[in-house]
Amino acid sequence: MRKVIVGVFTSLDGVMQAPGGPEEDRSGGFQFGGWVAPFSSEETGDAIGELFTKPFDLLLGRTTYDIFAAYWPYYETDPAAPNYDAGGAHIANTFNAATKFVATHHPETLTWQNSRALGPDIGAAVRALKAADGPDLVVQGSTELIHILLREDLIDHLQLLIFPIIFGSGKRLFDMGSAPRALKLTHSQVSPDGVIIARYERGGEIATGSFPGPNPSPAEIERRKRMNG
Repeated sequence: MRKVIVGVFTSLDGVMQAPGGPEEDRSGGFQFGGWVAPFSSEETGDAIGELFTKPFDLLLGRTTYDIFAAYWPYYETDPAAPNYDAGGAHIANTFNAATKFVATHHPETLTWQNSRALGPDIGAAVRALKAADGPDLVVQGSTELIHILLREDLIDHLQLLIFPIIFGSGKRLFDMGSAPRALKLTHSQVSPDGVIIARYERGGEIATGSFPGPNPSPAEIERRKRMNG
């Protein structure tokens, strides 16, 4: 069974909008595009690269697809070119060759090679992909798609790169619709610049409990009544 692996750059307050550049996504008046670059390090580079060490297909929302489709097919991949960059060229070649499954209302406008539209029921479409043969499905960006995947409980692995920044507003990783789910931390690391790299897998159902204490006082009983309506 294929797994859905989500890789996210996020601020400390959960904003994941426009990490790559100033013009990536200014919607909602976001002014801080390109906030990842100042924190670039060997540790963050290795964490990003690890997502793509095995064969994969891309699972993308339409906004992120359009950003990628306007960038990676035009990246210089000729080693003889004066502006050739081996690392970037490798990503470009890998992304261009990968199958891209896209959440979109306009499948006829998908022009990047190897692009396929998901059906109108995104949850059902991703479930079918997971049940089919093929490589794992890697999600990049795609805030709205991630919200659907969280709501439908379809994410198997979650890799967060948490940057020591607070934005206050912007597109966020989690909304109010996520299905309750416990997670298991499988790896953690901190870069020299304070970026927390955390990888999570499914951890089963959420466990609850309470600390030992005295029987509830009359005041506590009344408080509970007020809280529970």
